[in-house]
Amino acid sequence: MRVKLKSTGRTARAPAGKRQIPVDTSAPVRILTVCTGNICRSPVAERLLQAGLNQVVPGGFEVSSAGTRALVGEPMQPISADIVRTFGGDPDGFAARQLTPRILRGVDLVLTMTSGHRGEVLQLDASLLKRTFTIREFARMLDVLDERGTGASRTAAEDASDDGGWLAANAVFWRGLPARAAGVRHLALPPDAADNDIVDPYRRAPEVYRQMEDQLAPAIVSILRHARLNAAASPDAAAQP
Repeated sequence: MRVKLKSTGRTARAPAGKRQIPVDTSAPVRILTVCTGNICRSPVAERLLQAGLNQVVPGGFEVSSAGTRALVGEPMQPISADIVRTFGGDPDGFAARQLTPRILRGVDLVLTMTSGHRGEVLQLDASLLKRTFTIREFARMLDVLDERGTGASRTAAEDASDDGGWLAANAVFWRGLPARAAGVRHLALPPDAADNDIVDPYRRAPEVYRQMEDQLAPAIVSILRHARLNAAASPDAAAQP
């Protein structure tokens, strides 16, 4: 069941001596996944992230996708749809759409399938520089954060939880996550820059789709694991003995 979000009208408390930053805790955290045609890679990431995040924080996230050269209106490719079903997601009702500045407006986190896609996102909206990553790069950064422990980073989220509940805490935590992830980028560099990218399987053999799956699935698992490890307790969880 989807949890209805409520506006708290509050500002997350900042540590002593630091400026308070208004945080909109009335809306879900918005994540956008990006590839080229928006029919193979980014739809898989979209639907699997949405399914997994719904389990961690129901109502806390809105995941969507777009393509830099989208086959607008086309459904997800059949093998990609099969991959989504295999991991418990729902591929139905999907239609590709073209990436535009309007789609990027208000997005909290952009996860691209390649470094080239990241560059194209930033050409459309340079203000997203610190909120745009390749999905494999971002996942490695979260792995580093998890290994190092993230307790100190939860202060603002815990304050928001006191003021506005667990959905507010989730919003504060995730909207601050890109900056924390970027802070450990130097510890998450791959041996080869190509390891930041997800292979494009469009019009290629089924084996290439499996390669895409092998590259994408671990990144999604890392992101969902970070979400679980850092999820604020829901009212239902708090009520349990």
